[in-house]
Amino acid sequence: MLDRPSRLIFPLRLVVISCLFGSVYARGEPPREEVDFNRDVRPILAENCYACHGFDEAAREADLRLDTFAGAIGSDGGNAAIVPGEPDESELIARVLTDDADQIMPPADSGKRLSDAQRDILRRWVQQGANYETHWAFVPPQRSEPPLVEGVSHPIDRFIQARLASEGISPSPRADSQTLIRRLSLDLTGLPPTPEQVDTFITATAADPDAAYQELTERLLASPHYGERWALWWLDQARYADSNGYSVDAPRQIWAYRDWVIDAFNQDMPFDTFTIEQLAGDLLPEATESQKIATGFHRNTQINQEGGIDKEQFRIDSVFDRVATTGTVWLGLTIGCAQCHDHKFDPISQVEYYQMFAFLNNQDEPAMKVYGPEGDPSSDKPLTTTLVMRERGKPRDTHLLIKGDFTRPAQPVTPATPSILHPLERAAERAEQPPNRLDLANWIVSPNNPLTARVIVNRLWQQYFGRGLAEIENDFGLQGSTPSHPELLDWLALEFIRQGWSIKDMQRLIVSSRTYQQASRLRPELSEKDPDNYLLGRQRRLRLDAEIVRDTLLAACGLLSPKLGGPPVYPPIPNGVMGQGQVKRAWKTSTGEDRYRRGIYTFKFRATPPPALSVFDAPDGFSTCTRRLRSNTPLQALTLMNDPAHVEFATAIEKIILSDGLETAFRRCTSRTPTAEELAVLARLDSLSAARTLLNLDETITRE
Repeated sequence: MLDRPSRLIFPLRLVVISCLFGSVYARGEPPREEVDFNRDVRPILAENCYACHGFDEAAREADLRLDTFAGAIGSDGGNAAIVPGEPDESELIARVLTDDADQIMPPADSGKRLSDAQRDILRRWVQQGANYETHWAFVPPQRSEPPLVEGVSHPIDRFIQARLASEGISPSPRADSQTLIRRLSLDLTGLPPTPEQVDTFITATAADPDAAYQELTERLLASPHYGERWALWWLDQARYADSNGYSVDAPRQIWAYRDWVIDAFNQDMPFDTFTIEQLAGDLLPEATESQKIATGFHRNTQINQEGGIDKEQFRIDSVFDRVATTGTVWLGLTIGCAQCHDHKFDPISQVEYYQMFAFLNNQDEPAMKVYGPEGDPSSDKPLTTTLVMRERGKPRDTHLLIKGDFTRPAQPVTPATPSILHPLERAAERAEQPPNRLDLANWIVSPNNPLTARVIVNRLWQQYFGRGLAEIENDFGLQGSTPSHPELLDWLALEFIRQGWSIKDMQRLIVSSRTYQQASRLRPELSEKDPDNYLLGRQRRLRLDAEIVRDTLLAACGLLSPKLGGPPVYPPIPNGVMGQGQVKRAWKTSTGEDRYRRGIYTFKFRATPPPALSVFDAPDGFSTCTRRLRSNTPLQALTLMNDPAHVEFATAIEKIILSDGLETAFRRCTSRTPTAEELAVLARLDSLSAARTLLNLDETITRE
């Protein structure tokens, strides 16, 4: 923000500013609420100042640094912009208050302008001493006791309701039984409940609501379909696809990794083990076939098969992708931004980037034969092959690459982790050996790591509430968002570690809260005080993920195959889709049971994904995806009406209408009993039109 090369004149005449703003900012003004640096000030500086006055020395202007106290006051040898306790003597305040287009900060041509409230925060902060704090995400989580709230025992509810009470907001009532069983079923298994399951739950709830809900939760967590639903969440982050990418986009064999993820979730593999096996399973002592398959996580990078390419260039590009993905998925940091220069916002240097790069630069990329649980390696008849990682015997030399250019190597580097985080601790027997991926994996899931547990529980929370406690789920750095409930986020992170990194235990804790079980209806009180639901005074309606839309419709019409795992399948898609790219691709539509498999098993070309998935915002697999978009477009309604698979679903629903009646068909789609008026409207339609209407209802593809 301060300053451009042509604007290095210090100081601006502060007497003018004092005259202009003295009546508003009198030095004798009564004290107001204490300004919190992380909550109030850092977001303003990060958004408006750090790009030019931050960590990146090469991009720093006016020899001024505002991301540290020493830089801001000039004690690091640079220019000073702040005099603590003296806003009228501080150049920062003068520059944000002036109307002079040549002096104002952010610069007039930047397109940014501080609001009156932001300028007031900065002035009060300087007046109160301009205290800096370590960024909240780089400080180890601190355990806070859940606040005492009368009549509330669940720890999550105590945190949430204490905050609601402080804002004069009441929580929403518990959702009705039909809504609860549908919500929980879709969230835990990605499948709607049957009418019979709904009736059973309603009856059990009438007798003992808490026992009925607990029993339902345990049944769903134990379902093999739980692993399918939650593997989808992880595969988004793993940038999973069944093709190589680039223009050729040839098919690849990596579905064994997808099945490994499904099985890991069903077994409730501890998340630290889950991490270690994916990043370094091949380096574990006596590594099993399963642990080697797990390393497919970092084989989900693209492979360029075009003629005339430089293979080393694209190998380096794959390592770039692995570094960025590792940083985003586990640390919630945009480490990839330091590939060409020091990070402009976070304290991660380019040298540190290439030290992380060195961990992931020493692998061969073979295909491994997979024999399966009943296989016999001696028979040499593998079930399939799959892409895995394998450490090289002789380490590659790693160099810092000038501007990220693989043809411009500079100083050599060795594996190390960013200094802003906890030190890399290694077992004594490995002290004399170069650090490797196993050391990196252990460092990532160390209890001393301030980021990993926070990042993962925040993303789990996001799945259940549509938004994380920290809204920007993929950036816990200085450009990220301050958590809405920081004490709760820390409490959950520490509880996650205490529970042995169990995903199921964390999910059990979340869904057992009354916060999760609230109705989603928007009340006038909430519209006025918290329209965006940051304080969680209600649940949120969420459109289903693309694959879950397919699964829900398959289940509703009675066609869904319960089969788990195996090679990808090819459900019906519109004619001509596979001829849209540079290379025409084969799509042999599956028959029999495979025609009706869950969406997670659909073959996924990166360049030409199935339209019914992409139109509902399924990621393409080119890069990691930590949060799916939820768009609302006419194409979605047209897809539900006209996609070949959905036409087939409508025919199946029509048969249910003719055999079991409209009410049964309605309940299979929405999990609730229709009103007399709704039945009357449907009864006026012919049976096929009624079926197509049911499949096109917003309610059918929405989780309340």
